Amino acid sequence: MKAMIFAAGLGTRLRPLTNDRPKALVEIGGKTMLERVITRLAEAGFDDIIINIHHFGQKIIDFLDANNNFGLDIHISDERNMLLDTGGGILKARTLLGCNEPFLVHNADILTDIDLKAMWQCHIESGAIATLLVKKRKTCRYLVFDDDYRLRGWINHSTGETRPLELTHCKDGHEMAFGGIHVISPGIFEHLEKYSQGQAKFSITPFYVDECHKLLIKGYVQGSPYSWIDVGKPESLADAEVMVKRTKK
Repeated sequence: MKAMIFAAGLGTRLRPLTNDRPKALVEIGGKTMLERVITRLAEAGFDDIIINIHHFGQKIIDFLDANNNFGLDIHISDERNMLLDTGGGILKARTLLGCNEPFLVHNADILTDIDLKAMWQCHIESGAIATLLVKKRKTCRYLVFDDDYRLRGWINHSTGETRPLELTHCKDGHEMAFGGIHVISPGIFEHLEKYSQGQAKFSITPFYVDECHKLLIKGYVQGSPYSWIDVGKPESLADAEVMVKRTKK
């Protein structure tokens, strides 16, 4: 089973911690965020992992070498010449991700104990081209789903902006926040290529929203409680420390 970890971000919100290291190598409870994500993926059965790098990318390579790739088959998608954002990063890693089976994508700064294997299996059974982890939580920007949790649009409550789309479907839809984990079928690559219009750098979320009227993109809501935290800002570091102590991992 294949997975990709987004570890190329600049980590500007975590400065000064990221002044001399990539965000993925910031430690939580004595372990880097990257190690924690790799461990969770391995526990769920993902043994072929692609990691994209940019900011202090060599330090990630050295970290993996020092730990013998944690006993897994790990490949580097090198974006040190140009940071490609999420959509561009996935498209660049196409040859590493292959075309035979779905792959899971996981942000390096997301710590969670969600059942990743169950999410991957749900994607397989749904026939969707992409399945996004979503949850009810307070934010200003939401993905909007219908009663079958098919993606129908996007809304920004702070600006009133909506994209695009079938607003008749969105009016009474379920507004959910994206959790930074998705499972994607390889059939998406041809659509990403067309959407990018030759641009190397682009984000995956606008693609999901703009293309959801013709592609089956589903939201995944885990029925049982789980812990989740985005360690993107200094104020979330303390909460992350509490979470890992509680889960004892």
